[in-house]
Amino acid sequence: MAKYALVTGGSRGIGRAVCVKLAEMGYNVLINYAGNTAAAEETLQLVREAGTDGELMKFDVSDAAAVRTAIEAWQSAHEDNDEYIEILVNNAGIRKDNIMGLMPAEDWSSVLNITLGGFYNVTQPLLMPMQFHKFGRIINMASVSGIMGMQGQTNYSAAKGGLIAATKALAKEVAKKNVTCNAIAPGFIKTDMVEGLDEAALKKTIPANRFGQPEEVAECVAFLCSPQAGYITGNVISINGGLYT
Repeated sequence: MAKYALVTGGSRGIGRAVCVKLAEMGYNVLINYAGNTAAAEETLQLVREAGTDGELMKFDVSDAAAVRTAIEAWQSAHEDNDEYIEILVNNAGIRKDNIMGLMPAEDWSSVLNITLGGFYNVTQPLLMPMQFHKFGRIINMASVSGIMGMQGQTNYSAAKGGLIAATKALAKEVAKKNVTCNAIAPGFIKTDMVEGLDEAALKKTIPANRFGQPEEVAECVAFLCSPQAGYITGNVISINGGLYT
């Protein structure tokens, strides 16, 4: 029976690296994306080159109705084979940096709606099948901002900090059914998300003296998804080169 994983925000950056890694582990990968179809198709091609198959799932994670429609359609198409989505990586997120005093309400709401609203919208309909089958792995992509707070990122820090708290609570709810829920908190990773930042200056603040690579985050996701990680739940693993410990 085929095994399935869903990665939100899977078309680029960390999400793409996670999709490829999960494909290497034998998972068929459902690649969620909001708008960049060309990038999503490129990720799908990389998944196929890694040895499995996948499909594109286009929806905005903050749109509850669109999420439910997409997930329920997939579940209906696979129920006869008793197949379910056993791995969920909540990776979708956006940055809209500004100091709080100048931050528009929309920039506050959109960041929280995608990270926190998206976490609820995508995770909730997948929980019962995971618990029924007594195996599931939920990985939430947080951030160093959600642990230490970053000036100019009150919205992003609030969203990622909330995601960390939700991770800890959900982990306690589902542990008895062999479903784990963990968070990963990356620091500065070389993706589109750090474009516009002064890499040379920021590297000086990082003990490892470099930005991380998306594949380094994907390796951690892979371990947390494995059966060997079944006793790890409710945790936040930092991948930040020593920036914050």
